[in-house]
Amino acid sequence: MAAPYRSSREGLSTRSVGGGGNPDEIQLRIDPMHADFDEEVTGLRKQVRLLKNVAQDIESEAKFQNDFLNQLQMTLIKAQAGVKNNMRRLNKSIIREGSNHVMHVVLFALLCFFVVYLWSKFSRR
Repeated sequence: MAAPYRSSREGLSTRSVGGGGNPDEIQLRIDPMHADFDEEVTGLRKQVRLLKNVAQDIESEAKFQNDFLNQLQMTLIKAQAGVKNNMRRLNKSIIREGSNHVMHVVLFALLCFFVVYLWSKFSRR
């Protein structure tokens, strides 16, 4: 004999069939006040599907940005190596040429500043 059961929302209930029937049979009665479970389940499925799509989009964006950062890091490492090699070459060239080369660069810069100064003085008149 099955005892009567009620769901927590009181929408479904079961009871044993009376009148000498099979004691394993259960009669199911749906309360029409709470019969919108299918709509709720459908709504929840849609929300789960939407959240799954958002999570997949986030995952693909994270992978894309991770790849981009890895490429950027490799580019930075190559640039640092290039700068280091050029600094070595420049230091070797300065040592070979002596400080005379640096003196020429400094004099050229001073000459450029002097020309710009004179040009600005004469252009105001």
